[in-house]
Amino acid sequence: MNRFTLPALGAALLLALMPGLGQAQAFPDKPITLVVPFAAGTATDQLARAIGTQVTAQAQQPVVIDNKAGASGMIAAQQVAKAAPDGYTVLITTNTTHAANEHLYKKLPYDPVKDFAPITGLGKGGQIMVVNPAFPAKSVAEFVALAKKEPGKYSFGSGSSSSRMAGELLQQMAGIELLHVPYKSNTLAVTDLLGGQIHMMITDSATGLPQIKAGKLRALGVSSAKRSPLAPEVPTISEAGVKGYEMGYWFAAYAPAKTPPVVVKRLNELLAAAAKSEAAKTAFYEPSGTEVFTSSPQELAQFQAAETQKWGRIVKAAGIEAE
Repeated sequence: MNRFTLPALGAALLLALMPGLGQAQAFPDKPITLVVPFAAGTATDQLARAIGTQVTAQAQQPVVIDNKAGASGMIAAQQVAKAAPDGYTVLITTNTTHAANEHLYKKLPYDPVKDFAPITGLGKGGQIMVVNPAFPAKSVAEFVALAKKEPGKYSFGSGSSSSRMAGELLQQMAGIELLHVPYKSNTLAVTDLLGGQIHMMITDSATGLPQIKAGKLRALGVSSAKRSPLAPEVPTISEAGVKGYEMGYWFAAYAPAKTPPVVVKRLNELLAAAAKSEAAKTAFYEPSGTEVFTSSPQELAQFQAAETQKWGRIVKAAGIEAE
């Protein structure tokens, strides 16, 4: 009897010592929720929807998009940090929650490192500086000249840390003083820019380009080191008057901490394949000018650490005190 009982006990002990093994073999066997820290229509939301569609096609399970906008992504990040570590709740986020916020806020309701299991990078992109067509400045140089003439008169809006830091860096490098107006999302800031409530913003291309192409906003410059292939006529901010200026953003996926490594590995496979798919490229990456950026969980952790240090330097140089 012992010859048959001991192997059975050994198998039971193996499963007990390897949490998530049985789960991973069938993962996913129910809907996955992708939590997005920003409003519907933002670049992160568009990316999550493009990725989610492809995950559904691969895994044959529904993917639910849950937009939890507000508090610079902290609401969504906290929700995922507290979620069950089973792989069915994933944060599709940016450098806002996982590199910038810890330098901008004295107390975060989550720990960007300890509370999450990195899955994969998803993309990198540049931003675009836009104004209302009625605004007198038709170039970056003209905007800077106006701002220097009347310090503090002109405002810039932001709905993410990437957008805010782009504006802060512009002030620092151009030697100008602007009034910062915060929003829950870049789309809300664009709405006020269209209505003339603010004067300028530097937003993600996915949000700004449709308004530019429709003639509702005027592009002054792109924040990346090179011109965007989607708007080659728009100069970089560096070549348009603020030499050396460069600011971008990135997307990545995270699960709650303590998610079993085998489940993280499966999520990495699903999300990376989704990002590299032709369908996602057509739906999001090409229209938004975003570069596909996938990684191993370990590579994402290292990348995040380096980015956190970089954003800390920018915040300190801009003289921003944590709120």
